[in-house]
Amino acid sequence: MARQLNLLSGQVIATPLHTEMQQSYLEYAMSVIVGRALPDVRDGLKPVHRRILYAMHELGLTPDRPYRKCARVVGDVLGKYHPHGDQSVYDALVRLVQEFSSRYPLLAGHGNFGSVDNDPPAAMRYTETRLASIGNEGLLTQVGEATVDFISNFDNSQQEPTVLPAQLPFLLLNGSSGIAVGMATNVPPHNLGEVVDGLIALIDDSDLSDERLRSIIPAPDFPTGGEIVSTDGIAEAYTHGRGSIVMRGVAKIEQVPTAQRRRTKTAIVVTELPFQVNKASWIEKTASLVNAGRLEGISDIRDESDREGIRVVIELKREASPQVVLHHLYQQTELMSKFGAIFLALVDSQPRQLTLKQILQEFLNFREQTLIRQYTHELEAAVRRGHIVEGLLNALANLDAVIEILRNAPDGGTAKISLESDLQMSEAQADAILAMPMRRLTGLERQKLQEEFSELSEQIRQLRRLLDERSELMKSLKKELRSLKRQYGDPRRTRIVVQDPEDQPAQSSSRTRSNKLKSKGSQTTAILQPVAPAEEETFLEFTHRGYVRRLSPKTGDSKSRSKNDKSEITVEDSDDFNVGRYLTKTGQNLAILTRTGKAYPLNVGDIPQTSSRSRGTPLITLLPPSVTKDPPMSLQELILAHFIVAKHSDKTDLILVTQQGKIKRLSLKELSDLTNRGITIIKLKDQDELGYVSLTRPGEQMILATSGGRVLRLPVNDEQLPPMGRTAQGSQVTRLRKQERLVSCLTVPPKSSLLLVSELGFAKRISLDRVRSTTRGAIGTQMFQFKGPKDALAGMVSVNSNQEAYLITSENRIVRFAVDEVKLQNEEATGNRLFKLNTGEKIIGVRDPLLLHHP
Repeated sequence: MARQLNLLSGQVIATPLHTEMQQSYLEYAMSVIVGRALPDVRDGLKPVHRRILYAMHELGLTPDRPYRKCARVVGDVLGKYHPHGDQSVYDALVRLVQEFSSRYPLLAGHGNFGSVDNDPPAAMRYTETRLASIGNEGLLTQVGEATVDFISNFDNSQQEPTVLPAQLPFLLLNGSSGIAVGMATNVPPHNLGEVVDGLIALIDDSDLSDERLRSIIPAPDFPTGGEIVSTDGIAEAYTHGRGSIVMRGVAKIEQVPTAQRRRTKTAIVVTELPFQVNKASWIEKTASLVNAGRLEGISDIRDESDREGIRVVIELKREASPQVVLHHLYQQTELMSKFGAIFLALVDSQPRQLTLKQILQEFLNFREQTLIRQYTHELEAAVRRGHIVEGLLNALANLDAVIEILRNAPDGGTAKISLESDLQMSEAQADAILAMPMRRLTGLERQKLQEEFSELSEQIRQLRRLLDERSELMKSLKKELRSLKRQYGDPRRTRIVVQDPEDQPAQSSSRTRSNKLKSKGSQTTAILQPVAPAEEETFLEFTHRGYVRRLSPKTGDSKSRSKNDKSEITVEDSDDFNVGRYLTKTGQNLAILTRTGKAYPLNVGDIPQTSSRSRGTPLITLLPPSVTKDPPMSLQELILAHFIVAKHSDKTDLILVTQQGKIKRLSLKELSDLTNRGITIIKLKDQDELGYVSLTRPGEQMILATSGGRVLRLPVNDEQLPPMGRTAQGSQVTRLRKQERLVSCLTVPPKSSLLLVSELGFAKRISLDRVRSTTRGAIGTQMFQFKGPKDALAGMVSVNSNQEAYLITSENRIVRFAVDEVKLQNEEATGNRLFKLNTGEKIIGVRDPLLLHHP
């Protein structure tokens, strides 16, 4: 607290409660930020990690010594430096050992320290540990009061370093993650060789550009390998301190033997996972998606991982396309995920969001100061020793005089004074001579002293040069960095493949080209540059069950010329049929509207090209994974509408109607800035969902039908349906009676006819002229008379002559019939029964399969 009470004097300080709470909370927040959650930019460590390493250094657990029980290490850390829970200390120690958590583990372990399946490590009484070579040399070989500052521990019984004299920027090498009060850090790991090259380049040119630095350190390097498929987020993170990095697992298509080993099956084999993805959870999630019908084409999933590495085999069905299934795996599972990079660290005990260049520069500043302190300490020690050796050589040169002084002196004090006065020696030199053993008088010892004095003189000269000339100090630092790179550097594990992060399957139009080869040590990586795809014509077919097919122009055109001349009513076994067809281009965008009131984009070229005999690709699987996460309804019903945005003029609007009767008119221009995150097109209340979407143009009419047989007709104009913003809820279009619901909403030209079908299979056509035009909120006109109290209107569509329609029953039967079979009738008619339903079967939907051909 800022002000303390003097209880002994009876003094009372009046303090507003909000001021005290604010000050106390800020002090608590800073304590968490500095003392627990955030790493120091200098050594890249949090306090708990720093204390573990220093305690092991004090125990002498160097790489050349035997392993020691982790319980002993944890006990020392708790008792001397870190008075918190033993499990928290052990968890931090375990992460320093795990090769899949740290790019360069600072500790070596013996025993079970967990796995990528999130298996817990064994208890600390069973596991053993010691310092790894890079942890010992890179952090602890120079530790001491000469190089870094020390402070008292929590009970003033020990001294501990405030920072370790790191020789490498471990904040970048191993990364760090932590959540403090009101802030968080998430630094990805990097490759040691690339980071050292970046440091050397920054030493040579302090004004190094961000672009040049990114060419040296192109991306993070995760311990689990994988691929990075987009550099936009990397550039953002490196230049601003925050960005999203798209990671992807490594998968290949193989032919694997079946259980009988008589033949082979096509399989997708995953050998590397994105960083921090739990393998067991990923397999479980994938299996649940397959069982729920959200991932198609997969027949079996096996985990064949062993000590040699990860191997997950995903067997495919015979008719499945491997590229399409792999695309769906990337889209719907963590096989492709994002790493939210936040370069936040402590600089002078204050949290700061840093760029990549700033992190490297802060480390170089710290390393320069550490070397200055170390070289200053070494210089002082060398000067002191040189002074002593010089006195010993002086004594040997005047040996007779020294012996005479010692022979005649009554005691040591008198001899010391005589040496200082007669031979012009300092107090330290006189003490050294008096302590010199007789063996130093031999010729061999004289030669050793002379050689030592020469070496000390050269060492002093070099140290003074390093301290006086910064260029020489920087040369020494570069030499040290290159030595560490040769000793601990290794090839990059994470490959950089620059392409569309949504990962186009093989059937999609090509989107990348190999531009150049970039060599990194022993590894050559192909750098792919995105190129604008050549637009080509294509047909899109959409089915009632939510599938989409992209056909070649030749296949689609030949299919469009085939016509079905059947006019009789037929009941088909197939549970799917076409409900829409477009002639478009691969560069166009579809707007996908969902019942949750959001719109998402989908590029036509991203839809896998298939044959006309294929069932197609589930449209829901082509959308971002966030769309299908915990939907409020079944996935088949989630997508409500889709259309090509560019096919419609600026005067086109959307009519949106919710299941609770809210209606709103939205300009199509509002969908011009669609992103993969989606945009809200209508604000929904609890328990409500978007039920109907219609495109409308000037002069059209909006027709709405209820299950009670009422039909409402409204002109589409600014008076009845004024345009609204994207987040508006809309207005109530009509009052729904008890047990009544909306069953249809259409926008039609003034001269149209409507087909109405009841749940018990009665159907009739009416002319639009028979429906009275009214206003928003009205009751509408009763346009269907039911034969029994258990019947209700199932649906309504706008139809033309020489057209077919489909009925969908509750038993998943499809009834196909010609519209001309249904006669035009007035509002008093009950309609004609189209076909006989089974007992308990009802009509649940009416679809107009008019194929829309757009030139």
